[in-house]
Amino acid sequence: MPIQAGEKMPSGVFGVMTESGPGGMSTDDLFAGKKVVLVSVPGAFTPTCSKGHLPGYINQADTLFTKGVDTIACMAVNDVFVMDAWGKDREVGDKVIMLADGNGEYARALDLELDASGAGMGSRGKRFAIIVDDGTATYVAVEAPGELDVSKAEAILENL
Repeated sequence: MPIQAGEKMPSGVFGVMTESGPGGMSTDDLFAGKKVVLVSVPGAFTPTCSKGHLPGYINQADTLFTKGVDTIACMAVNDVFVMDAWGKDREVGDKVIMLADGNGEYARALDLELDASGAGMGSRGKRFAIIVDDGTATYVAVEAPGELDVSKAEAILENL
């Protein structure tokens, strides 16, 4: 069963790009003592993700921070190099942490995998957003296939 509001987030490690190259960020480092909006997209550089989903969080970052969000993190089942390049391409700066779930282990731990093999993309993460408060999911918004409604930045703002 997919993660539900009120449940602890599973532990894991994401790939992140550091000044010295690829590194890791644990869920403890990401979530402990913070309010985090974790956004998942099916793939970096894909049209809806690049033109709608991620830009909404970049544009609304200051408002999200004003409402008490400490961190906005975007994850995808892509490698750390792709996530870093996509973040640079979308000019996320220090507004959004780009997280690589390279093997889809975190999407699987959340039970939010997406079979995109019909589109030649293999196993991915569904499009979703989760508000996490000190390691506990307080709001979970999972999109229906092909939609961008409940997990966009404006919808998350309404639920903070």
